[in-house]
Amino acid sequence: MRLHLGSLVLLPGLALAEQSPYEIDELVITGSRYQASGWQLPFSVNRIDAEQASLGKPGVNLSEALGSVPGLVVQNRQNYAQDLQVSSRGFGARSAFGIRGIKLLADGVPLSNPDGQGQAATFDLDTLERIEVLRGPFASVYGSNSGGVIQLFSRDGEGAPKVSVDTSQAAYGTSRTRIAAEGGNDKAGFIINRSHFETDGYRDHSAAILEKTFAKLTLYPDDLSKLSLSFSELDQNDTEDPQGLTWQQAQSDRRAAAPSALEFNTRKTVDHRQLALNYERSFTAGTWQSTLYSGTRRVIQYQSIPVAVQGNPSHSGGVIDFERRFHGIGNRWIQPFDLGSSLLTLTAGLDYDFSRDDRQGYENFVGSTLGVKGNLRRDERNEVTSLSPYIQTAWQLGKLDLQAGLRHSQVEFEVDDRFLGNGDDSGSVTYRELTPTLGASYALLPELNIYASWGKGLETPTLNELSYSGPDNSFGFDLKPATSEQIEVGLKARLAETTSLQLALFQIDTDDELVVESASGGRSRFQNAAQTRRRGVELAVESQLSETLRANLAYTYIDAIYSKDFTSNGRLIEDGNHLPGIPARTLFGELTWQPREGFSTAIEGLYRSKLYVEDSNTAKAAPSYALFNWQARFEQSLGALTFNQVLRIDNLLDREYIGSVIVGDGNGRFYEPGPERAWYVGAGMQYQFD
Repeated sequence: MRLHLGSLVLLPGLALAEQSPYEIDELVITGSRYQASGWQLPFSVNRIDAEQASLGKPGVNLSEALGSVPGLVVQNRQNYAQDLQVSSRGFGARSAFGIRGIKLLADGVPLSNPDGQGQAATFDLDTLERIEVLRGPFASVYGSNSGGVIQLFSRDGEGAPKVSVDTSQAAYGTSRTRIAAEGGNDKAGFIINRSHFETDGYRDHSAAILEKTFAKLTLYPDDLSKLSLSFSELDQNDTEDPQGLTWQQAQSDRRAAAPSALEFNTRKTVDHRQLALNYERSFTAGTWQSTLYSGTRRVIQYQSIPVAVQGNPSHSGGVIDFERRFHGIGNRWIQPFDLGSSLLTLTAGLDYDFSRDDRQGYENFVGSTLGVKGNLRRDERNEVTSLSPYIQTAWQLGKLDLQAGLRHSQVEFEVDDRFLGNGDDSGSVTYRELTPTLGASYALLPELNIYASWGKGLETPTLNELSYSGPDNSFGFDLKPATSEQIEVGLKARLAETTSLQLALFQIDTDDELVVESASGGRSRFQNAAQTRRRGVELAVESQLSETLRANLAYTYIDAIYSKDFTSNGRLIEDGNHLPGIPARTLFGELTWQPREGFSTAIEGLYRSKLYVEDSNTAKAAPSYALFNWQARFEQSLGALTFNQVLRIDNLLDREYIGSVIVGDGNGRFYEPGPERAWYVGAGMQYQFD
């Protein structure tokens, strides 16, 4: 018998499956920490398996896999220097780069820094087993900066050894190659995957080359334990940054780069290495799980800050150069108690995460030559430490399921300024908060569950937000964290044996929301000035319409407003203004047809309403748009060989649209146009040994 995560506390879900003629949701662990049926849990959680996430798709961006999840807005910026934009019920919508306010995890290892700033590019979708997405109050059980949770899980190597190779070509000079090997038995399994991606980019000055490596070794010392060791690597050298455009520039030439991007040759280099170990063992009493990780990340980024602006003695320059060392450990004990007619499961754990940046800033000019590394303007060490003990309980009493959690989050920032020419920014600040959660679900019928949940959350400032938010652009040690209170009610239903429905209504009230106080000289100052309210509805429907036809539908409505007046950048932001970067309505639909084995085709549709781009709501909003994509996949087998081919066309109707926005950009360059009609073709081969 091979051990699987949380197998010791799986019995209630299995019992429900035996009693009900309706097929329950697939098992998830996100939110509950133990393996359970998403059907029973009192919160919104979705599971996307590898086939749904990757078949017929390029396999480059996480945005390809998450369209069917309501509440999420995932925007491919067509800018690999800045990563994706991801928001969950509005959390993370303001991020100018990377992903913030959402907890990203891969095989239990955070892809987010302890300050809440993260990136999705390091995960290898080629090795994906599943994705689990959690929204709502119970996201806070993952600590600070967890407005939502996206967990990615790589598969274990299993079965007879096999090797595979894939190649693809696409519009705008885009190509990708991949080579992989995997296999395993009852004692061990392995996966090795290497990919090379390059593109000229849809827009000018947006070329990128990404090299990824992933390797995983899984060992089963005995029937009760499992050990996984994984290594991941990302090399991303001189990725060009086209920056945002003003509305006039976007209308004049949507494929253009910002003039300043060309003038300063804006670009970014990332070298990321990470090693992780996961261990799990079942005992008679319970289950022990432990995750240990460590890595390095080197970033060099050339910005387009004008030379004159850097004449200010307190300015830190136009080149960011840092080397980050990070590590962490997560331990938890899962203890079930059989109480006869009910089951009580207790989970207690401790998460520790640490990162240290050796950070320098340089002028982005030498004499009259722009876009090169000049004089040193910043030299400091930044440390962020997060320590979070937590406890969760789950009590299953027949048709009733009760959940509760309590987490103490402590996040400490420490700055050691070693360059005093622009003032001494040394100092420290610590944020502490207790975040409780409560939830209950009840099975009104075998095919209908209702639920309600409540929780509080904490969102600390990131290092980037703290860096220039004090007096005279010094470190903003006086910034407070944003705190939120969330309520969610919903239902999970089976309309037929082949159709499932999830409906959720939610409200999120936030105090001390972090907003831009001023933006000038390429730097933004942040303040705690706002109270916000987000109310919304999410609907997800999955249906197997026939033996050959399957449909997915995801709809989100969210009314996200400021609930109190405040002043930003010298302007009054009135109560009732809409939060920027959050579409009021999104709709995703997918229809997949598989008439026979070895062939499938699908059409996707996406609608997104307009996006406000700054707090006053007076600048031109990015207009609403609707897109359609089509793909077909073919597969043939010849003995030990398997061949596959993919044909895909995105933006079938060749619509012009703004794919993403840069919220609150101080230069008015809010808009990042999406690509026109684009084609993609791919082919692959796999050989399986006897």
